[in-house]
Amino acid sequence: MRGRASRNVVAGAAGKCSPQDSSMNATGVRMVTRSRSRGPGAGPRGGGEKAAPLWKGEAAAEGRKSPSPSRHRRKTQKLNVAYDREEEDTKPPRAPSWEPRDWRQQLLNIRAMRSGKDAPVDWLGVEHCYDSDAPPKVRRYQVLLSLMLSSQTKDQVTAGAMQRLRARGLTVDSILQTDDSTLGTLIYPVGFWRSKVKYIKQTSAILQQRYGGDIPDSVAELVALPGVGPKMAHLAMAVAWGTVSGIAVDTHVHRIANRLGWTKTATNSPEKTRAALEEWLPRELWGEINGLLVGFGQQTCLPVHPRCQGCLNRTLCPAARGL
Repeated sequence: MRGRASRNVVAGAAGKCSPQDSSMNATGVRMVTRSRSRGPGAGPRGGGEKAAPLWKGEAAAEGRKSPSPSRHRRKTQKLNVAYDREEEDTKPPRAPSWEPRDWRQQLLNIRAMRSGKDAPVDWLGVEHCYDSDAPPKVRRYQVLLSLMLSSQTKDQVTAGAMQRLRARGLTVDSILQTDDSTLGTLIYPVGFWRSKVKYIKQTSAILQQRYGGDIPDSVAELVALPGVGPKMAHLAMAVAWGTVSGIAVDTHVHRIANRLGWTKTATNSPEKTRAALEEWLPRELWGEINGLLVGFGQQTCLPVHPRCQGCLNRTLCPAARGL
């Protein structure tokens, strides 16, 4: 084509995960947009998602001739194209360099043992602690608060604290207007309740000042909040925003993954376990693993005196064979 090099432009919007791509138009310009699957906060956030802009000058160049013919032929310019994340996901997944022996059968057995969905996490977990009738922004805040309370605390105790808080109207403003002594009384006896009073107040103030009372929609921003760790952040993304950002690993998942041999080498922290699991576990299973293993750890694979005799994995589990 004389006088102008044709160029293709791909714009991406990075990000549980309902991507949507627009089709390529006749001029070769391709826009990629994304709609995010929301959890309890369904609906637009703030001004809504912004479409990624074209590179400077691209919109003007397309569909319009130069006012004067070019004297010299211009060479086709090679562009560095930023592909949308979802296009990469359409490529055949790479086979992991390592994966645990018998993990697929172990997973099927755990699913069978958890089919009743009758563990405490199934009816008292974070998905059941927020007010489903509250506005989306308030529901998301309640999800984050329940996760902050749940650290080193049984689900039954967390659910009780959330019930007392919700009875007084659980919003960012109501928490900031509650004095520390009253807040401590309401959340007691959750683990480390004194520290959590401080973290809840600090985080609520940040949410009010920086996010208009909402919670951030990225792991990086969530873990920057006082009292919010990686496990909480990944669960908040899944429950509040409907986005699977990573595997949420707590003490149950950490313990069981090591007992089953789901890490190439033994890990000594939940974050190291998360990294080890994400190296080989298929991404479509990431959102399932936390709830599945937490309930399994509450009922069968207990921290002390695990019930190996009643476990379907007793012949497949390295830890069970060692007992």
